[in-house]
Amino acid sequence: MRLLPLQEKFMNRRGPIVIIEDDIDDQELFQEAFKSLNYQNEVIFFWDGDAALKYLTETEVEPFIMFSDINMPILSGIELREKIHQNEQLRLKSIPFLFFSTSAEQKHVVDAYSKSVQGFFVKPSSFSGLKETLKIILEYWLKCVSPNYVK
Repeated sequence: MRLLPLQEKFMNRRGPIVIIEDDIDDQELFQEAFKSLNYQNEVIFFWDGDAALKYLTETEVEPFIMFSDINMPILSGIELREKIHQNEQLRLKSIPFLFFSTSAEQKHVVDAYSKSVQGFFVKPSSFSGLKETLKIILEYWLKCVSPNYVK
C-alpha cells in the first residue's frame, strides 16, 4: 500500500453525493436543497441501504459524501454503516458518512458513532434549515483533507 502525493490526498470532491432515504418527500427536499445550493455534484438517491451497498461495491464510483437515514427497509442505516466499516476496500476510500434522521434517539447516536460515522444530524423542520445545514456540512468536507490509499 502506498500513500498518494499530497496534492492527490484529497477525497473525490467532484464525486456524487449519495443519499439513502426511503421517504419520497425527504428525497424531494434534499434534491431541491442541493439544486438551490448550486453544487455541481450529481445527487444519487437510494431507497434502502442494501441498494446503496451494492452500488458502492459493484461500481468504481467514489462518492464525495454519503447521507443516510437510520430507519429504512431491508438494510438500516446503522447496518449499512457497519457493512461499509467492515469492508476494507470501502473503508479505505474514506467516504464521509453522515446520518440525517427525524430524531436523535440516544441509542441510535451511540450506535452510529460506534461505527465511526462522521456526523449525526436531526433533519431540520424547514427548507431553509435544511439548506443551511447541508451548506455547512459540504463546505466543511470541501476543505477537509482525507487519506486516500492505493494498493
